[in-house]
Amino acid sequence: MPLRLKHRLTAKALRPRIERLFELSAAKILNLERTWDDSKGTPVFTRKGRYTSRGWTEWTQGFQFGSALLQFDATGDEQFLQMGRRKTVERMAPHLTHIGVHDHGFNNISTYGNLWRLMREGQMAFNERERDFYELALKVSGAVQAARWTATADGKGYVYSFNGPHSLFVDTLRSLRSLAVAHQLGHVLMGERDQRISLLQRLVEHAETTARYSIYYGEGRDAYDVPGRTAHESIFNVKDGSYRCPNSQQGYSPFSTWTRGLAWAILGYAEQLEFLWAPGIEAGGAAHLAPSPQFLRDHARLPNRSRQLLGVAIRSTFLRAATVTADFYLANCCTDGIPMWDTGAPNLHRLGDYLRRPADPFNAWEPVDSSAAAIAAQGLVRLGNYLLAQGDRERGTRYRQAGLTVADALFDSPYLSTNPKHQGLLLHSVYHRPNGWDYIAPGRKVPSGESSMWGDYHARELALLLWREARDQAYPTFFAAGQ
Repeated sequence: MPLRLKHRLTAKALRPRIERLFELSAAKILNLERTWDDSKGTPVFTRKGRYTSRGWTEWTQGFQFGSALLQFDATGDEQFLQMGRRKTVERMAPHLTHIGVHDHGFNNISTYGNLWRLMREGQMAFNERERDFYELALKVSGAVQAARWTATADGKGYVYSFNGPHSLFVDTLRSLRSLAVAHQLGHVLMGERDQRISLLQRLVEHAETTARYSIYYGEGRDAYDVPGRTAHESIFNVKDGSYRCPNSQQGYSPFSTWTRGLAWAILGYAEQLEFLWAPGIEAGGAAHLAPSPQFLRDHARLPNRSRQLLGVAIRSTFLRAATVTADFYLANCCTDGIPMWDTGAPNLHRLGDYLRRPADPFNAWEPVDSSAAAIAAQGLVRLGNYLLAQGDRERGTRYRQAGLTVADALFDSPYLSTNPKHQGLLLHSVYHRPNGWDYIAPGRKVPSGESSMWGDYHARELALLLWREARDQAYPTFFAAGQ
């Protein structure tokens, strides 16, 4: 694989870089809080180092306020807890009942979910009414997200994207967190004639549908069926639920791989494997594996053997999707683990044998995407930990070290933003290359040097995961495992 693994790298060895990251992060969060005009909407990505908005969907506001909560988690600085808590109450309520997006797991788990987790972990003072408020918010969010449903011809279905009922986005895998937490809290979606709709069932079916139609396995599905490749968007006929074709919104084409979508798949499946089958996982891979109550609850009427077989089949599907996408990422990133924005971008040939050397974010032909690297790195670490817990030492170690290797590159120059005048934390992120939304500096042909809300948030989330491990603290999960 092109990525050059650092076999002896550990989370403890990364402590100096993580400490520096959170030192820089504090100033950047305070800068944005001080200067941002809420009337402009939500900060999305930077232009000349200053955050700007982009009215497409308000999918990044949770990352803005969630970043303050991650900062508190890592440093214990109470001003960031108060900021994140206050802004969540003041600004996030419309996101709970937003019926037009697939982004609930991004917005609401990053805010209400982080606050709920911090309280469950004892990092903030317990208050019963406040806890109930967070739990009610998370229940509502999960149900509203699950209601955005299209049935497929095979009797399953998917949470459809903001493009409409015909559209399945690979991104939504990570938004399944909203369904998972709501289900864990005992909630259901109520339908016509008081039909009780399982949030877990919809989570599982969406992930299965994504694995079947948005991920390739080298089985001759089409002329571009390369194992691990992902389609950003899958199109369905809403009249009969039949699959029609792959598509892409933010990637170069339906038949190339947009690497941020690929990264969402790696992290999404890794987290769902943790949620459903490894509730006791610990950093470094030590865990007791067992089918979780969250999975079994809605299948209580099935005979024990049937439930076991069902669980094995679903876990096999999720694990296959996670590993095949992880392998594709590792084969198609540069040697330092940073990917280009799309594996089929039209000017990659001008870069020569670019996969055999570290990424060059300042090249003249195609941009890299550091945000994809931050998302993928966390997925690789979590997938590695999951496999180590399962006893698969070879693959577990490989994926885990790959994630650490990518983090090592991201947490240093030229990706970590050290300029106090630049509001971003993670440089060289790309938003929407086909639409031309990314800022291109004078004299340049492609974007570079800019940041995004999701890139900054996921750099912090990755850093927190490794920071806790380096300090022998609890393994953080979106569902507050073991609390």
